[in-house]
Amino acid sequence: MSELPPHDSSDQSDPGESFDEIIAAETERDPDLAVIEAGSRTLRTQGGPPEADAPARPEDPETDKALREVEAELATRWGETKLEPSVTRISALMDVLGEPQRSYPSIHITGTNGKTSTARMIEALLGAFELRTGRYTSPHVQSITERISLDGAPISAERFVETYQDIKPYVEMVDAQQDYRLSFFEVLTGMAYAAFADAPVDVGVIEVGMGGSWDATNVIDADVAVVTPIDLDHTDRLGGTPGEIAGEKSGIIKPGATVIMAQQPVDAAQVLLKKAVDVDATVAREGLEFGVVARTVAVGGQLLTLRGLGGEYTEVYLPLHGAHQAHNAAVALAAVEAFFGVGAQRPDSLDIDTVRKAFAAVASPGRLEVVRRSPTVVLDAAHNPAGARAAAEAVGEAFQFSRLIGVVGASGDKNVRGLLEAFEPVFAEVVVTQNSSHRAMDADELAAVAVEVFGEDRVQVEPRLPDALEAAITLAEEEGEFAGGGVLVTGSVITVGEARLLLGRG
Repeated sequence: MSELPPHDSSDQSDPGESFDEIIAAETERDPDLAVIEAGSRTLRTQGGPPEADAPARPEDPETDKALREVEAELATRWGETKLEPSVTRISALMDVLGEPQRSYPSIHITGTNGKTSTARMIEALLGAFELRTGRYTSPHVQSITERISLDGAPISAERFVETYQDIKPYVEMVDAQQDYRLSFFEVLTGMAYAAFADAPVDVGVIEVGMGGSWDATNVIDADVAVVTPIDLDHTDRLGGTPGEIAGEKSGIIKPGATVIMAQQPVDAAQVLLKKAVDVDATVAREGLEFGVVARTVAVGGQLLTLRGLGGEYTEVYLPLHGAHQAHNAAVALAAVEAFFGVGAQRPDSLDIDTVRKAFAAVASPGRLEVVRRSPTVVLDAAHNPAGARAAAEAVGEAFQFSRLIGVVGASGDKNVRGLLEAFEPVFAEVVVTQNSSHRAMDADELAAVAVEVFGEDRVQVEPRLPDALEAAITLAEEEGEFAGGGVLVTGSVITVGEARLLLGRG
């Protein structure tokens, strides 16, 4: 690990000050948790910025052709929704590649919502402290190269192709030895781990694809395991309750690691804490060891006071909207503090100016991202009810539209009714559509559900996304140029990515 970052011991309040407010505001306790917590150790203090845009297609025709050929080869493999739950194949690939994932320390991130934004914040903080980072996230908004980032920026198309070609013989070797070929996600994971070792990076920031225990990323032994809020998603694979889902996600918690745990449903918290006890992991919990002390809406984002493992960090500007992003920021800060040993080996905080600089540079494409004005068009990749509720609350707080039109294109395997119900209070009307993915829900089927939620008069159907965007913008403009109408495009990362291209971003 690189040298510890500079720290600032001045102007820090007593660790206990103002923390009652955090506990009162953010924590719902269950007496049964005390039994589990008695066996766990908790962290408590005693005494280069990311690119804003997702990349476009390569301008060079030969490079674009080569990238398309790689994409076509990857597309012949099992997609991300088809899997055989084990790490057998990825472990075999790591073995023949020489275990590249063990050549650098890692921060491993699981949860239901907020993983990618949290990963981007962690990456920005580590980069600000002059560490070379490798970030692996999924899915991508526009380009497959987004999934593998070095130093805060997606790797180039040329490097993506080179990395694939480098590991391709080993992939084929493993394919020949296994009952099933490596999946699309497993090959990408192998590429990321190899690219990070080749760079080389000082630290990997790794987001799970699905679950945790049998996720392809889970061939690392991360020093820090991060669990963002758990809710119901992928229930056919992970379980029907937050507690069952937490059982799968707790698989990233390794012996001796530090667990940074966002606020969780009680049954999920119980499972996570029990796993921490079982493997002698150290736990830091949002609302107790760290949290959001205060937040106010600011132009283009929000101003935060965060309670970290080493004290308070005041006047932190975050250029992202919504209370959920403030909580993601608190989780990201605690994860980086834990990585540097704050609260364990050292009792003081990270350098406040560096922390402020890092957060001010954070970008998260497709997360309440404004891509057009007059009328304002906002993109948000919410694809499940919990994400939709967070987005609906945040858009009301940040934009205060007089009339908000929704454009919704969802995947057929999601809880579409729950998603629409979350948006119903904030959408004056909704235009339902579908994206180009084979997983997309048919627009007419989506419309049938939308009519049940919104009523027939508030639903318009436009199967083609360009037509849906045009219709929504027209509806938003009906009240006049200065009336404050807006459009929110949501329902799927793919829908958001395609809308982003249509509206001239990337």
